[in-house]
Amino acid sequence: MRITPQMLGTTPPPVMEARRWLEGVSFAPDRPLINVSQAAPVDPPPDAMRQAMAQSILTEDAAHLYGPVLGLPELRAEVASQWSAQYGGQIIPENVAITSGCNQAFVAAVATLASAGDEVILPTPWYFNHKMWLDMQGIRSVPLPAGSGLLPDPEQAAALITEKTRAIVLVTPNNPGGVEYPPALVRAFFDLARKHGLALLLDETYRDFHSQSGAPHDLFTDPDWADTLIQLYSFSKAYRLTGHRVGAMVAAPSRMAQVEKFLDTVAICPNQIGQRAALWGMQNLTDWLAGERLEILDRRAAIKEQFPKLDGWDLLGCGAYFAYVAYPFAIKSDVLAQRLVRDAGVLLLPGTMFNPADDKAAERQLRIAFANIDRHGIEILFDRLKNISF
Repeated sequence: MRITPQMLGTTPPPVMEARRWLEGVSFAPDRPLINVSQAAPVDPPPDAMRQAMAQSILTEDAAHLYGPVLGLPELRAEVASQWSAQYGGQIIPENVAITSGCNQAFVAAVATLASAGDEVILPTPWYFNHKMWLDMQGIRSVPLPAGSGLLPDPEQAAALITEKTRAIVLVTPNNPGGVEYPPALVRAFFDLARKHGLALLLDETYRDFHSQSGAPHDLFTDPDWADTLIQLYSFSKAYRLTGHRVGAMVAAPSRMAQVEKFLDTVAICPNQIGQRAALWGMQNLTDWLAGERLEILDRRAAIKEQFPKLDGWDLLGCGAYFAYVAYPFAIKSDVLAQRLVRDAGVLLLPGTMFNPADDKAAERQLRIAFANIDRHGIEILFDRLKNISF
């Protein structure tokens, strides 16, 4: 059976691999599993949105048909309008594509930028699906180790640029680190990318849960932002639409003409019901989303309050949906993560899933995705973790 070397060399999906650790393990009713492995809401959309989706199914024939490859014109226009107001820049509907989730936005952008043998700079710890796609395409991921506070250094990135470099990728708020990149840092990477004729792929999947109010950066105020910036976004996290696969890309119209070719051959069009839900959410759920943000910020605060229970541990980053931690035990993180399922009833992901194989620091790091546990659940989580020893 023929399988390409690139596919064989790509790691298995980490969340699916972690779920297999649950096979054959039972949990007592008074000590259920705490699942902090996946960065996705498990609750359905709010009832009002579900009612609006049901109405679309019942009354809009077009909701069951192919639609425009780049997405519903109304949704593209709404994104352009709201983003222009929020970022203080000029974004037009032609700058916007709606995609089948933010992952598809990333792969579509990369498809226009890089080919086998090219290079893309990824800060580490990286988002594993970004690395996986680059591996599948034979594109070299160039690690940029994050420094103090899990913040990447533009000067270090500059030293990694070669004639094969095509793009720099940033995720802020970060997955898996949770850190929010300061506006000046984002601007520095934008300037670096522009200087070298590269694209800056800015993944803002978790921007709705940023701890600071106002625009998280000023890149869209640059009248020529589209010559460098490609912004990625997910409606899934904002409106609990993970199963409907709705994301977005904001880029130059000339790039969108190429993106359209890619999307047409992959999914033809984004999910019609999901797009209508996203549009309804943008127009009707501003206050609800603000409440969701405050809840996530409260859980972030709870993580920081509970963390002193873990003697010898370090909280490397915390924000959006994530806490990224280092522990003091002499046991590799991929082994510890599997042991925690049985010994503590906790499912989380090891740092080895977010870093190059030779990264020794990752062997003592873990990611905790806390979006689906409240303050009480966070307290129980840390009580369980403080009692482990190896």
